[in-house]
Amino acid sequence: MEISFQPYLILIAFSLWLHLNAGSVRSLCLEDQQSSLLKFKQTLIFDPALSSKLVSWDSSANCCSWPGVTFSGSGHVIGLDLSNESISSGIDSSSSLFDLHHLQSLNLALNRFNGTRIPSGLDKLANLRHLKLSYSEFNGQIPTEISGLTRLVFLDISVSRDPHSFYFYSHAELKLENPNLSMLVRNLTRLREFHLQGTNISAEGPERCRALSSLPRLRVLNLADCLLSGPIDSSLAKMKLLSVIQLSFNQLSAPVPEFVGNFLNLASLHLKGCDLHGKFPAKVFQLLTLQSLDISSNPLLQGFLPEFPENGSLQILVLESTNFSGMIPSSVGNLKMLSTLQLSSCNFSTSIPNSIGSLANLIHLDLSYNWFSGAIPSFSMLKNLVDLDLSHNNLSGPISSTHWANLSNLVNLQLYDNSLKGVIPSSLFSLPSFQRIDLSNNRFSGQIGDFPIVSSSQLVALDLSNNKLNGSIPSYFFKLQGLKQLILPSNSFNGTLELSIIQKLGNLSALVLSFNDLLVDDGFGNIDSTRFPQLGTLNLAS
Repeated sequence: MEISFQPYLILIAFSLWLHLNAGSVRSLCLEDQQSSLLKFKQTLIFDPALSSKLVSWDSSANCCSWPGVTFSGSGHVIGLDLSNESISSGIDSSSSLFDLHHLQSLNLALNRFNGTRIPSGLDKLANLRHLKLSYSEFNGQIPTEISGLTRLVFLDISVSRDPHSFYFYSHAELKLENPNLSMLVRNLTRLREFHLQGTNISAEGPERCRALSSLPRLRVLNLADCLLSGPIDSSLAKMKLLSVIQLSFNQLSAPVPEFVGNFLNLASLHLKGCDLHGKFPAKVFQLLTLQSLDISSNPLLQGFLPEFPENGSLQILVLESTNFSGMIPSSVGNLKMLSTLQLSSCNFSTSIPNSIGSLANLIHLDLSYNWFSGAIPSFSMLKNLVDLDLSHNNLSGPISSTHWANLSNLVNLQLYDNSLKGVIPSSLFSLPSFQRIDLSNNRFSGQIGDFPIVSSSQLVALDLSNNKLNGSIPSYFFKLQGLKQLILPSNSFNGTLELSIIQKLGNLSALVLSFNDLLVDDGFGNIDSTRFPQLGTLNLAS
């Protein structure tokens, strides 16, 4: 039987043609789209030295290769990302930007629009699905035209009210008064993410929640620092898809409703500084999807930590400055993904569970200013730990070298204001990343042993004051080239201190050795003061 290869040859030839021409199909760029983009660029004021996108737009190049621009297969602009382009001019409602009718995504975040208003022509971009205008120094009323963008699934118009923030701009205050919140969202029924952080929203609790409950697909809600007042209304309970709730820094002045524990998709709940009171619903801690919980800075908010589930997802738990009390359950060891545990300034008591020492992903651990008692458990398995603060508790007993073995990333250790005793292990000082150690106001005694690794030490601040340490002050303390603060008063150090060795510490800003049994050389005035340009505190006398 004779087999014909002609159909296969035709197929191969066609495939080769597609391959050779795929580049030209992908690079299709309609002339009117390029013209609109160039006209838009000409109306903008920006710093070419800080621009990585606009500066590259040139009529001599195919606009499909321009950075920040995404095209459809038909050659229409569907995405425009001009974030962080140092744009400092406003955008007029007649801008050629609004001729890009196929645009689906517009990102103008992180620019400097210098207090100009959000352009009112946005409603001409009827196909927009993603709109990001955050931290760009827009000012004034949010335009009503945004409510006409019925296809939006993502909206971010956040600003910063924090004067210490890099994104703060004193003349930028966005308002949502007319339209109000209800008018803005009434047609945005497809929204999945809604970010208005820092916007001045004139809406009371029930009105606000009823407006938001009209967004059945909403997953992310960020209304932090929006000058909101009043409680979380029960109408919010119907928003079963919510995964992120960020309402921090508002005056909610109410309890957290029980129905928050019924949000089975909840991954992040932040209610910091909201003047909350009453009892926090314990079942929120047991949500398997929960990854981040911050309800700190609510001093009237009461609660306790329940048993944690074995398959929980919690990574960040912050209860600082609340009225939580009771004990930390040993089931905290189930939180294998936990990276931050911050329970400072609460009313927790009893001992610190040993199971905390098994949380291998822990980076920040702060249990300070509570009523914990008993011994400090071993943290030798916490290889990722950077900050450890157990200060101002009732902890007692020694701290052996095994407590700190393997903590090569530990930067900050705060154990002051406890009843810890025994010898301070020299291995503590040899941890390679250590910068700050405060063991003051304890009952440590004996001499401080040899410090094996001086040349590579990163120590910046060392405070051993108000203990029962004796013997000579180790000479290697004065070989720590990066040391800025050496605070050793109210101990029983003895011997003669040759002050000339202090000259090796050129970065020293504070030296306090008072209330010891030291014989101090009185020739300090002969030491070249130019070697201590940072020295602000010097106390050698008893």
